[in-house]
Amino acid sequence: MLKKTGEYKAMHLRSAIGYFCTALAFGLAAAPAARASVLDDVKQRGVLNCATGDAIPGFSYLNPKTSKMEGLDVDLCRATAAAVLGDPDKVHFVIVTGKSRFPTVTTGQADVGFFSTTVYPVRESAIAVDFLPINFYDAGGFMVKASTGVESVRDLAGGTICTIQGTGTEVALANLFKSQNITDIKVLTFDSADKVFAALGSGRCNAMATDKTALAGWRGSSPKPEDYKILREGTGKSPFAGFVAANDSKWRNLLRWTVFGLFQAEEWGITTANLEEMKKSPDPVIRKFLGAEGGIGEGFHVSNSFMADMIKAVGNYGEMYDRNLGPKTPYYIDRTGTPNASWVNGGLLYSPPWD
Repeated sequence: MLKKTGEYKAMHLRSAIGYFCTALAFGLAAAPAARASVLDDVKQRGVLNCATGDAIPGFSYLNPKTSKMEGLDVDLCRATAAAVLGDPDKVHFVIVTGKSRFPTVTTGQADVGFFSTTVYPVRESAIAVDFLPINFYDAGGFMVKASTGVESVRDLAGGTICTIQGTGTEVALANLFKSQNITDIKVLTFDSADKVFAALGSGRCNAMATDKTALAGWRGSSPKPEDYKILREGTGKSPFAGFVAANDSKWRNLLRWTVFGLFQAEEWGITTANLEEMKKSPDPVIRKFLGAEGGIGEGFHVSNSFMADMIKAVGNYGEMYDRNLGPKTPYYIDRTGTPNASWVNGGLLYSPPWD
C-alpha cells in the first residue's frame, strides 16, 4: 500500500511537472515580443516625426514671409534628426496644440515633442511622459494694449484674460486668482496662440496670458510692437523641456545627451565654423565627443559622429539661441545674467561631464 502510494505521488509529480513545462512553452510562444524602442522605429522609417507648434515666434513658428518653420524648438527637432539619422532635413513636423501635444507623442504619432512645454510633476506622473533636460527658463506673464494704461492684473477688474487651452497658464491663473482673492476677472481660452493674440487685438480680451517669451514673440512680430506692453507681474516659473513617451530608456537617454551635448559644445566653444578644426583638438575628450577618435555614439546605438552631425546642422546651443532669440531677431531676449546663460556665465544651462 505504501509502495503504491509512493508510485502514485511520483506519477502525480511527473504529470504536474510535464503540465507546467508544456504551459510554460506555450506561454513563451504566445508572449508578445519585447516592444521596440522609438529609436528603432525612427531608424527604420528614416524620418523623425517631431511634435511642435507653428504659432510661437522664436520657438516654433511657420514664418509667413518664408513659408519655413523656424525657432528654438524647431532647431531642437532638426538637431535630433541630425543626431539619429545624420541629416537635419529628415524631419517631419507634426503640428500640435497645447491640448494635443501629449497624446500625439504618447500614441506614437510623433517620436518626440519640442513645444515650449513647462515641466510639471503631474505631467510625468499622470500623462506618462518623460521630460528631457530643461532647454529654456521662462516665466508666465501678461500682455495688454499699451493704450489701456494697465499696469497690473488688478487693473483688469471686470475684464477678460485670454489664454491657450490645455496649458499650464490656465492652472497658474486659477492659482493666482485664489491666492489674491480675485473674483472679477474672466478667463477665455482658445486652441492656439494666434487666436489669443487676434482676440487681444480685436478687443475681445483685455489681456493675453502665456509665457513671457511667447508674449515677446507676438509683440515683436506685430506690425506695431509699440502698441503692446508686457506687464512686470507674472504667474510663476515656466521651465521648458522636450518630452518623449515614458518607459523607453533607450530613446530617452539618447535624447537627454543630445541636449546636454548642445550645452557642452557651447561651453567648449565648438561652433559650426570651427567644427573641423576642433576635431583635431589636443583634448582627447573633445575628440571623442566629436567622434574624431573613438566616440560615444555607439553606446547610444547611433553614429559616433552624432554630436558633430548636430553641431554641423544647427550649431551649439548659443548659436541656436542667437539665431532665434538673439539681438538680430525681432524677438530678442537677452541671456546675460539670466538662467538661460551657460553655467560658466552664471546661468543654469549645464551638462554633466563627457569624460
